[in-house]
Amino acid sequence: MAAFTLNSDRQFVRLFSLLPLILVCLVLSIVGARADISYVSPNDMQRGALLLKGKEPGKYIEAPMLATDVDIQVTGPTGRTRVTQRFENPGDGWVEGVYVFPLPEDAAVDTLKMIIGDKVIEGEIKPKVEARRIYEEARDAGQRASLVEQERPNLFTNSVANIGPGETVVIQIEYQETIRQSNNTFSLRFPMVVAPRYNPQPTVVHTVDIDRRNGWGVIDPVPDRDRIEPPVQHPDDGPTNPLTLTLSLDAGFPIDRIVSHHHDVRIERGDRGATLTLKEGDVPADRDFELTWTPEEGSEPTAALFRETWKGDDYVLLMVTPPYGEELDAAPAREVIFVIDNSGSMAGESMPQAKESLLKALDRLKPTDTFNVVRFDDTHEVLFDTSIRADRENLNVARRFVRSLEADGGTEMLPALQAALHDPLNDTTRLRQVIFLTDGAIGNEQQLFQAIVDKAGRSRLFPVGIGSAPNSYFMTRAAEMGRGAFTHIGSEAQIADRMKELFLKLENPAMTDLRLVWPDGVEAEAWPTPLPDLYRGEPIVLSAKLAEDTEGTLRLTGKTGDDVWAIDMEISKDAPNRSGVSQLWARRKIASLEAARTMASGGGADWDAFDKEITQVAMAHHLVSRLTSLVAVDKTPARPAGEELTSTDVPLNLPAGWEFDKVFGEQEAAPPLMQRANAGAMRSMLAAAPAPMMMADASNTQGIALPQTASNAPALIAQGIAMLALALSLLLAWFVWMKRGQTRSLLARDPSFKWRW
Repeated sequence: MAAFTLNSDRQFVRLFSLLPLILVCLVLSIVGARADISYVSPNDMQRGALLLKGKEPGKYIEAPMLATDVDIQVTGPTGRTRVTQRFENPGDGWVEGVYVFPLPEDAAVDTLKMIIGDKVIEGEIKPKVEARRIYEEARDAGQRASLVEQERPNLFTNSVANIGPGETVVIQIEYQETIRQSNNTFSLRFPMVVAPRYNPQPTVVHTVDIDRRNGWGVIDPVPDRDRIEPPVQHPDDGPTNPLTLTLSLDAGFPIDRIVSHHHDVRIERGDRGATLTLKEGDVPADRDFELTWTPEEGSEPTAALFRETWKGDDYVLLMVTPPYGEELDAAPAREVIFVIDNSGSMAGESMPQAKESLLKALDRLKPTDTFNVVRFDDTHEVLFDTSIRADRENLNVARRFVRSLEADGGTEMLPALQAALHDPLNDTTRLRQVIFLTDGAIGNEQQLFQAIVDKAGRSRLFPVGIGSAPNSYFMTRAAEMGRGAFTHIGSEAQIADRMKELFLKLENPAMTDLRLVWPDGVEAEAWPTPLPDLYRGEPIVLSAKLAEDTEGTLRLTGKTGDDVWAIDMEISKDAPNRSGVSQLWARRKIASLEAARTMASGGGADWDAFDKEITQVAMAHHLVSRLTSLVAVDKTPARPAGEELTSTDVPLNLPAGWEFDKVFGEQEAAPPLMQRANAGAMRSMLAAAPAPMMMADASNTQGIALPQTASNAPALIAQGIAMLALALSLLLAWFVWMKRGQTRSLLARDPSFKWRW
């Protein structure tokens, strides 16, 4: 054991007093070195680029550039869409890009391709947990990989790992969908942007276990909130994510009128169809694309049957427009509850559209009707104590109330929905209808669906989607569960026609008791099940799985008021073949199972059985679902060992017509030195797509704060080590001081004493 004199002890203490400073400098230099890999300064930039705010002041992350190309092929009642997302890394480091994007709520996503140079890697369908594990292992191993996950039926996430400096990775997704029909109009909508969602905060509840022990639990209405909250580009910084679109329309009948409602297009007409392209070439991805077309007079289809044979089974898609009588001269007495969203997301163009729509609906009420009005933001207010007569005085009070509304605050939709569904009068002599005007920009959809199942009773729910990017999944599913119908109003020009269409549904009885009678001996699995009620102008769209070469006569029956009707339709093996009908059947089955899972509330619900069947259907038909994902991996390692990977969320545009400050609050302006790629560079990206119809993602712009929900781990580690070092130095000083006191006492008695450390 080495012996130290008092002199050497002093030197030792000086040495240890420097140890904390040495440790702190070492940690900070390591953290700084790591930061230099991921962060850049605006002054370092030699080109236009999208820079995202980092956690360190004055430091930014150069995000992947994104451009998108969309190619849509419409054939009769079905559409096949190819979406190509082009991720380009303009920086000097290796990046992982995460992009949240919307698709139609009934999209059957069945194809994923990752294209790197001339190499094409096909995606495989896997259970969601397994797919994420495969992706993360490939990412960590330096392999290029892509993972497409469903967050909601209309909201998907694409993660792309290991994009090298200056490299481009192209991701191609394909899906099948059915064309919507209402009255004599056919329509298709391609969503371009995910609207920011309002996510209610978790609540702490007191619970009692079965063994009578009390406890506290946390209920989160949006458990995946971190997955659906991408950063949003401030409009002052310019639009991002340019998008090109081509649509080929083969309607199957002569077309009279084609209308693109929100984008300027070039149209080349043919005998029975047309080809459309965006007039501007590329547009910012900030509003939904909507196209409608109508047949020439006398060529309106009343029924269509398409067939596909896949793996030994026949799948049919049936679209029938039931007969409708004349409009009723005397509409039945109604109790109408109007609900209007005046939260911050409705600021801008949406609030005037919602108010005008509601005022038109008030004008349509008859003196024999009763009504009430509910408005909500982060609070809610019911205008009258209970539903009252729709006389002039009461309607004027309601009109003044509606005109005074301004958009602000959060979107606490659940209390307003519950208030609207509450039926204290239970006046069974009236039809009870709830008209719900909102953009649906919420993340707690499942909580609202459960409220509809539990509280709807005899009420019929009619959601009216307002604005350039409504949450159509929420609207459609809410209408199905509330036995109503969904209407979308995307611009002021659509208010009159769309509200008139809604009034016809509200004022005429629904078609109920719909039933299918299959030919004798035919076993069929048809979806949706049960068949929903239908409103004026709505067709029945049915998908069924049959034995191969099934033939016979299918009968559809139903009731309109007291009138009973029936339609016969031949199931022929010679029916037109249409690829993708099997995927549409599977997607409809999954949607019906998800709805049944929600409606099977109570302690006896077998959630696992529903999930198992959903997974089996999705795996068998190669579809992305809540429980399955598509994953593609390039087995060749790309990122060299030791090179760090930076993960960035690709920011989205604010939907057109929204006001940024009303949604996110006032924020500081972007730094003046921030740069962004110009439109010309984005067009070059789109033009350079390696294959036609490959969708590429547009470049992002500056000044977008990365999600700050997590702590700054490197800084906290450095602070923690510094505090430990300080504590160690204080402990050493105290220990030596105590030893020195003991030593002086011993030296006074024995000057030759030496103590051992």
